[in-house]
Amino acid sequence: MTKAEFDANAVIAQLNRILESELAGVVRYTHYSLMVFGYSRIPIVSWFREQANETLMHAQSAGELVTRLGGHPSLGIGTLLETHKHDIGEILKETLQAEHAALELYYRLLDLVKDRSVPLEEYARSMITQEEEHIAEIDKMLRRPGQIEISQEVDALD
Repeated sequence: MTKAEFDANAVIAQLNRILESELAGVVRYTHYSLMVFGYSRIPIVSWFREQANETLMHAQSAGELVTRLGGHPSLGIGTLLETHKHDIGEILKETLQAEHAALELYYRLLDLVKDRSVPLEEYARSMITQEEEHIAEIDKMLRRPGQIEISQEVDALD
């Protein structure tokens, strides 16, 4: 069996969309870390800053793949939403929406490379796994203490 060729231009374009989205995530998580107030500030700020650092690594990985494929990494940045709602619950809901959007970008990449490039397919699958884990963690953060069921915010996004 021979591997099918993939459309490098389409893959580069998708990777650039991912790069832009992840860079927007760095800004978003950093902003959120600055807007946390109250008794639980320190652990929540730490979590947001860890997410900003991880998201920067995701952006760098996407950019490295763009150049590996002979493309030029985008200098753009994805959409930044500012609702001016700085309640932790509202921030987490915005974060959940952004994670779902990022997940969709990685699924689109997977569609472009599936059965065509093992390294790119593995990259996409790995990132999908990480995004799914982030979504699950944020869902748990949105639940009331003792609540076992998936939050309604997750159900509303599907």
